[in-house]
Amino acid sequence: MPGRLALPLLLALTLPAHAAPPSGDRPEAAQGLGNRPERLERFRDLGFGLFIHWSVDSQIGSDISHSLVGASDAYRHRFFDELPRTFNPRKFDPEAWAALARLAGVKYVVLTTKHHSGFTLWHTRTTAFGVEHTPFRRDVVAEVARAFRAQGIAVGFYFSPEDFHWLETHGKVVARRPHPGVTPQENPGLLALDRAQLGELATRYGPVDVWFLDGPAAGMRDVIWRAQPGAVITRDVIETPEQTIPGVPMDRAWESCLTMGTAWQYKPAYEKYRSGSELIQILIETRARGGNLLLNVGPKPDGELPIEQEERLRQIALWHFAFGESIHDVRPWVVTNEGDLWFTRKKNEDTVYLFLTHQTWSQGERKRFTVRTVRTHPDSKVSVLGATSEVLEYHPDADPRPRWTEDAGGLHLDVMMAQRLHNDHQWHDPVVLKITHVEPALKLPAVSTGAATAGRAALTLQGELRALGDAARVEVAFQYRREKGVEELLDKEAPWQSTGWTARTAPGAFTAEIEGLAAGAGYQYRAVVRHPVITLMGEEKTVTAGR
Repeated sequence: MPGRLALPLLLALTLPAHAAPPSGDRPEAAQGLGNRPERLERFRDLGFGLFIHWSVDSQIGSDISHSLVGASDAYRHRFFDELPRTFNPRKFDPEAWAALARLAGVKYVVLTTKHHSGFTLWHTRTTAFGVEHTPFRRDVVAEVARAFRAQGIAVGFYFSPEDFHWLETHGKVVARRPHPGVTPQENPGLLALDRAQLGELATRYGPVDVWFLDGPAAGMRDVIWRAQPGAVITRDVIETPEQTIPGVPMDRAWESCLTMGTAWQYKPAYEKYRSGSELIQILIETRARGGNLLLNVGPKPDGELPIEQEERLRQIALWHFAFGESIHDVRPWVVTNEGDLWFTRKKNEDTVYLFLTHQTWSQGERKRFTVRTVRTHPDSKVSVLGATSEVLEYHPDADPRPRWTEDAGGLHLDVMMAQRLHNDHQWHDPVVLKITHVEPALKLPAVSTGAATAGRAALTLQGELRALGDAARVEVAFQYRREKGVEELLDKEAPWQSTGWTARTAPGAFTAEIEGLAAGAGYQYRAVVRHPVITLMGEEKTVTAGR
């Protein structure tokens, strides 16, 4: 997560990237099938989803499904034959899940109907390895869909085309691609099973707005789009970064899926969690960059959410109760942030939301901020979301109203947190300002990150200055840092290091060489342009240093 930044003359900001769309076999396009543009726009409006990873192996707290790969014959026998006999979540209460999700601002849910193991959470005619053949017996998919719809939350289904149970029962090695011979496209019987299961899911449970196809899905997407033409397929069709969010906004729908801790499914031992404040910050940054956040929970085998996950959702719920207007039906502003100040823009309006992050507020305390990319008009208004700013409790003579002035140095805001949200009169999560009738205050430069060439413990980086904005002269450089490993998921990012700055008076390509890197290690890098007022980053890319 970003550390605290001051707000000097130079402000760290980001600009849109233009990544290539996902590749893959799309024969449905010739038949007029696909994600409808208006439905993708509606999906972008929703903004915040709840991912639910839950399956039969939640009973043993293992990584969902993946423990079967490389497992012994005895382990696989116990998994496929014995675990279903004891799956009986007596505390399963999807109405409670849905009510909490609504309070937290969740607008859509995505349930793992079938993960890679092949265990199904609905009543199916296609396999005996499913919830119907456990002591629990109930149709989990039907109950979750009904409960979340009752709360006004759109329904989504996760489905894995890969199926370890099918591979096991057909004498195949239990593995995922790229291992040869295990995908549906290589096994007509598995492809037929998947199509039949998707057909059940797409025709039995009412409108399913979102589908997350976690694996090779060629030959299956048409089943969904023919039954549900308005459905949005996310993974396999649009970008769905996992456990990370892109460094710059994208001008199309995308969705980042993220765990609260290190695991997708319930992990009873050795688990560490992000704080609720970190999750709120991630939600803000995702929306500022134009994406959706699909935040995961993993219910316990008895059906309850782990208390750590419930607590974080309730912390998000209080923040959303006051400030949630700022993350729904929004798009990126001309920049994502000015240091610790983050932005979203109300869709189709000249209103911005300003997130005052990494601050601790005392009730009645005034704080002052300056933003450089927002210009107001005489009819502009500034308000604190969730509050009238007319009353400070126990202080009838106080004036809590926001104040602001504007000059060549920017928009200067003077804001009070007058509402008491915690008993100790302290507030540690972002406060959000709504500023109406605004326009961009600057014409911004533009920079893009190019390719990297790896030498022995060295890199040659390429970038392009696309525009100078309203400046006659800017400076360009690159920033780079060591990439985090999987085991460092919850650790803070390493600080960015910078190459030397080069002055430019016209657009064009530029390069830089970096030496002394760790051979074979992964590095993130991005191009940077320094305008006289602001500093902007290009998209982040990764490369491995040569050996």
